[in-house]
Amino acid sequence: MPVNSHLLPLLLRSSSLTFIVIIFIVSFLLFLIGFQSMGLDSVSCLILDVYNLMFRNKGKRRTYIHNFRLATILSFVAGIVNISGVLSLGVLTTNVTGHFAFFSEMFVSENYRLALIYVSYISCFLTGAFFSSFIVEMTIEKRRFHSYSIPIITEAVIILITSFFSDLDILFILPYVLLFAMGLQNALVTKVSQSVVRTTHLTGLFTDLGIELSQIIFYRTREERQKLLKSINLKVAIILFFFLGGVIGGVLYKKIELKVLILASIFLLFAVSYDALLLKFYALRKRFRF
Repeated sequence: MPVNSHLLPLLLRSSSLTFIVIIFIVSFLLFLIGFQSMGLDSVSCLILDVYNLMFRNKGKRRTYIHNFRLATILSFVAGIVNISGVLSLGVLTTNVTGHFAFFSEMFVSENYRLALIYVSYISCFLTGAFFSSFIVEMTIEKRRFHSYSIPIITEAVIILITSFFSDLDILFILPYVLLFAMGLQNALVTKVSQSVVRTTHLTGLFTDLGIELSQIIFYRTREERQKLLKSINLKVAIILFFFLGGVIGGVLYKKIELKVLILASIFLLFAVSYDALLLKFYALRKRFRF
């Protein structure tokens, strides 16, 4: 029985929404798996753990769940940012690997103007990473929390401002701005997690995931397998949430265009405010003893 032409867009829209809901449910379940892998009985136990601060904990105090929560939120943001750049201008805005290939192509073709543009894309990502690390190093001794919150807040503000770009005369600067923001994010997450987490690109993650999946066959002891499975869960979570951010961002872009970046800003502000809110909660609990 042929499908009515008027019903086809509705069916496609319904299928897209169903697909997003399925991905969201799977992501949420994976999020819970990350909590349960800590060996705790409930998520509420983790919320009431003073050592669950995403940015403040480093070194031996930093655990799998710190990296898991940070990775899922920020990879989701990166997915939204990446699809926004692709759909608006056809430019990748979360990594620089592809830009090196385009730079090489333009250079060989003697199209030096376009080659220079790709070099500037790479430079913006580098500058963002430099700025993020510089702020952290400059402020970490006196204001430990602020040293990590400043780069994230800066990123959130930049992305929020770009969400209101519409004039073609200024839209061309979008890739530069977003690449700078992603450089900020990637450097901060790398520093906080001690190079365990990457949230703006997936090539290295898929490489590490392939290696660790092969190691499951050879790891025999329970401790080794548990440690390996946690690492695999973390990488799968990053990939899945990056994909989820791309899918949701793509669907919303068709409706509201670059305003979808407002959602990315909200998640960034949630990430940076989480530690502060949790600390205030413990201060109140200690004061009123509840």
